[in-house]
Amino acid sequence: MEKISKLIAAIVRSEFGVDLTSSVSISDGEHGDFSTNVAMQIAGRVGASPRDVAEKIVAKLDLDAEIAGPGFINITVSGRWLNDSLNDEWSEKFGENRDGAGKTVVVEYPSQNVAKPYSVGHLRPGNQGWAARNLMLATGWRVITDNHLGDYGAPFGIWVVGFRKFSSPEKLAEGGVYELGRVYVAMKAELKEEEKRGEHTLSDRVQEWLLKLESGDAEAVEYSQKFNEISLDHIHEVMGRLGISTEHELGEAFFAPRGKAEVQNLLDAGIAVKNPDGSIIVHLDEYGIKTPVLLQKSNGAALYATTDLATLKYREEQWHPDRVIYAVAAEQKFYFEQLFALAKKIGIKTELIHMWFGLIDQMNKDGTREKMSSRKGVILMEELLDQAETTARQNAKSPDMSDNDIRKIALGAIKFTDFSKDRRTNILFNWGSMFSLTGFSGPYVQYAAVRVNKILRDNIATPPAAISAKYNFEAEREVLKKLIEYPNTIKQAADSLEPHRVAQFAYDLARVVNRYYENTPVATAGVDADTKAARLGLLAKTAQVFAHSLNILGIEIPERM
Repeated sequence: MEKISKLIAAIVRSEFGVDLTSSVSISDGEHGDFSTNVAMQIAGRVGASPRDVAEKIVAKLDLDAEIAGPGFINITVSGRWLNDSLNDEWSEKFGENRDGAGKTVVVEYPSQNVAKPYSVGHLRPGNQGWAARNLMLATGWRVITDNHLGDYGAPFGIWVVGFRKFSSPEKLAEGGVYELGRVYVAMKAELKEEEKRGEHTLSDRVQEWLLKLESGDAEAVEYSQKFNEISLDHIHEVMGRLGISTEHELGEAFFAPRGKAEVQNLLDAGIAVKNPDGSIIVHLDEYGIKTPVLLQKSNGAALYATTDLATLKYREEQWHPDRVIYAVAAEQKFYFEQLFALAKKIGIKTELIHMWFGLIDQMNKDGTREKMSSRKGVILMEELLDQAETTARQNAKSPDMSDNDIRKIALGAIKFTDFSKDRRTNILFNWGSMFSLTGFSGPYVQYAAVRVNKILRDNIATPPAAISAKYNFEAEREVLKKLIEYPNTIKQAADSLEPHRVAQFAYDLARVVNRYYENTPVATAGVDADTKAARLGLLAKTAQVFAHSLNILGIEIPERM
């Protein structure tokens, strides 16, 4: 598409004196291979009808082209032209670009709360954040990843008071993070009951422990270190199973003291205001936000905004990013509007992006959808992963599949479901469709890639040969057109932070390749050497694109299925 776009741009420049990057798209095949509306784009600027402009472009275009409607140009090319064009662009990094060269981006994910076991609620932040990281790397950015842990604030106080009330060192040693989770849930229930009674003894103790931690109290620090160590070991284990990681884990505890200092600076500068009750706010009316952002509680305790303020300043001073991407669910949209407005108000120049996404639903027995929750079954990430691996093994056609391949298929099914739609919509966990080998699923795409890889392995002894000029690649047209589309897919997905575009591409490629197999023998008996070499060469390119596109999504290809 870029090659045709450049050809048309050169004609438009020479014929009409207009510099324009023409938009070229892939057609459905019935109306040519490619199409462009460039004539309609420039007609008004050059004082001519779109049809007249189109006729002049077609007359100069050394390709089979025709005009449709008021001025659309449909272009048909040969299979050989498609193959030669793909070869012209081909490299080990096919699909990637340098749009972000020289620029730095911080991607923040999955930002778990350390006060409880890794839940399904943090599946999407991890998946979407990891994909954003990979898209930024594929487009030339310097990428810094940071897990902004929820290791501070009220959860810490809830932990300590709950531990002292409901648990013991022996129970903690035995249950680890799950004991901490049990304590947290039990304590939250107690606080809720206390609130109903109009009392606040327990909630006061929670705040007392938080303030102790802020002041560096030795016992509070010991509790914090012990609880965080248990939680982080668990978090790292689950992240390992998910195939994601970050370079940094600068959580709220790291930024709280800095945040309080920054709040004081804003007070001194007259940007922040202290209310009569001692709480501190910043008004954001000039940004169309009527609700002030609360930076500090009346008792002096830090909040999300306190630590996020310090995080903004720290990243700007330490890493000098051009962009920060926050992979956080849609429920926090208003908060991030406040935070980004606050950033502008204090002079932060970094581009800040809230890469938000919808919820995870699951299907009820009556056919209705509902948010995935503990009372409906799966809630912990380890449970979800275990269940996915069990399902993958039950669906396996080969009884001797390796545990590693089972893991790849299970994780591929989970992740592909996450990317099955625009991230801004809710996704549905349907265990049947997730593992389908005929529908829009991770295993369907993985199976197509496995099949390609097997053909290449089975024919590894075939000596490489120059492609005969006689081979026309007409049977490979649709596969070639889809491969040519890949660089633009990556560009669009990166520009809009929409990883689902890559998932859709991988699925479409799988469908095209599967249709190709149905009609075209690749390396069977009777296929001549030139044809075999040509077709294996195309499959090698296809294998590379499968691997690259699935890697963007954090999905591995099994050895066998």
